[in-house]
Amino acid sequence: MIIRIDQRSEEPLYLQIRSQIIMAIATGELAPGQALPSVRALASDLGINLHTVNKAYAVLRDEGYVLMRGRSGAYIADPCEDDRLARAQAELAKMEDGLFELALAHRARGGSWGEFLECAQRQAARAYGAGERSEARNAQGAGAGAKGDAPSTGIGCAAPRELSFGGGA
Repeated sequence: MIIRIDQRSEEPLYLQIRSQIIMAIATGELAPGQALPSVRALASDLGINLHTVNKAYAVLRDEGYVLMRGRSGAYIADPCEDDRLARAQAELAKMEDGLFELALAHRARGGSWGEFLECAQRQAARAYGAGERSEARNAQGAGAGAKGDAPSTGIGCAAPRELSFGGGA
């Protein structure tokens, strides 16, 4: 995995790092138990202040994506752990509130229900890919998806792989 930052972006550097690590976890590019580079190494590779990387790792830790093991460094958290699943459920509840606010804003600007659903569906397709969309349709057809069902994280428990950052591939 290579992290790329854009110094000219309005998005803070630590959030750029956070977003790219989350995307790599979601796509399976980073596996549970896999070590992230040290704060100093990543900061040096990216040519940024080490406090920026430290802040990104701290946010990822607070959100349950990363475990900090003292002087051993940062590791990708296991999505199968109960604590991580509980955090995912809490995050889903927050996202529902945010989605409601977006829907209200779209409606207030004269947008239609159909337009909003199409937009949300496109973004979900970007995040989950075609395979999981068809799985979701099959599950809904089988009666799944009722209120109270636990959502799938879409992340399997895989063996750790090597991770490279910076200028190399």
